[in-house]
Amino acid sequence: MHAKNDEYFDILFNQKEQVAFMYKWFALKRVLKGIFTYIIIIFIMSVLFNTVNEQTMRASIEDQVRAESMRLKNMQPSAIQRFQQQRRDELIHLYRLDRPLLERILFRTWNTVTFNFGKSTIIKSSRGERDVITIIGEAIPRSLILFTLAAAIEIAVGIILGLKKAQKPGGTLDRTTSLLTMIVYGMPTFWLAMILIMFFVYQLKIFPSAGMHSVPPPQGIMYFIDLLWHMTLPLLTLLLIGFWGVSFVVRNIVLSILQEDYIMAARARGIPENRVLFGHTLRTAAPPLITISVLSLLASISGAIIFEGIFSWPGLGNLYWIAVQQNDIPVLMGDLAVTVGLYQLGLIMLDLTYGFMDPRIKVGGKA
Repeated sequence: MHAKNDEYFDILFNQKEQVAFMYKWFALKRVLKGIFTYIIIIFIMSVLFNTVNEQTMRASIEDQVRAESMRLKNMQPSAIQRFQQQRRDELIHLYRLDRPLLERILFRTWNTVTFNFGKSTIIKSSRGERDVITIIGEAIPRSLILFTLAAAIEIAVGIILGLKKAQKPGGTLDRTTSLLTMIVYGMPTFWLAMILIMFFVYQLKIFPSAGMHSVPPPQGIMYFIDLLWHMTLPLLTLLLIGFWGVSFVVRNIVLSILQEDYIMAARARGIPENRVLFGHTLRTAAPPLITISVLSLLASISGAIIFEGIFSWPGLGNLYWIAVQQNDIPVLMGDLAVTVGLYQLGLIMLDLTYGFMDPRIKVGGKA
């Protein structure tokens, strides 16, 4: 009897080890695939922006050479011209503009992948620095504090509302909110933003129209209160549009799960409805809900170009638009590289979470 038990536990232990090995192999392949995909995307971006980038770099070299030669007032014109040509050749060689096309693109791709974005041509940070990584580092928290907070609230409210809608399909709450979803979800965000600005800013005069802080910004605890005051109106705009679509998707997912036999059996055993809804049903619906949540959070990281422009919110979206307007290619490439990198990282984490939570997913090519 003891021998059979030992054999059973050995088999179970070996199966667990095999599953753990398969998951580790799956995780390694997924991470390598994400890195390879990121490099390919950055390479394509480097190809697309190569001409404009090199034109900007050559113009920057000419400006630098001209500025350096202005200091040589006591030299002959011929000597100044020789200095300019020598300095121009040195800078062209430094930035590898004299190398073959493919080598230049690969060099730029490597710099972007390793987050060596260099210096901006026009845009500066709040401290006057021109390091692209510093400029982007200032914009990321600004997008996160607004859009990620809005996405988190949208997901929480949308899941709760979707569960309640699915609990009584066709009821008053379901019909009313479904109608509102069709009306509100198709509404352009920028249009609603301008309507709310007209009402709350110019009619009621409750909130500021734009910006992240007052000028000059207050100190101490009033700094954070002032931030919340400026953030309320754009946050309200995002919430009024965002959670309706999430609730409708959650409602359709949960509605099919509520028809399953084990849900019927749980109700027949007298388990409270809230426990069935938030326990059994929500646990089964976890994978698609995690997908919705993660993708919403990832989409929030990069901000929104038009929305940030309306509220003058200095996030990644607004930075991208300014870089396009001013033809600041290093900032543009850095913004895109960071956004794509964060998105790829989120997708990798999502796939790894799926492989860990849901045993129905094939890991490593085996069931």
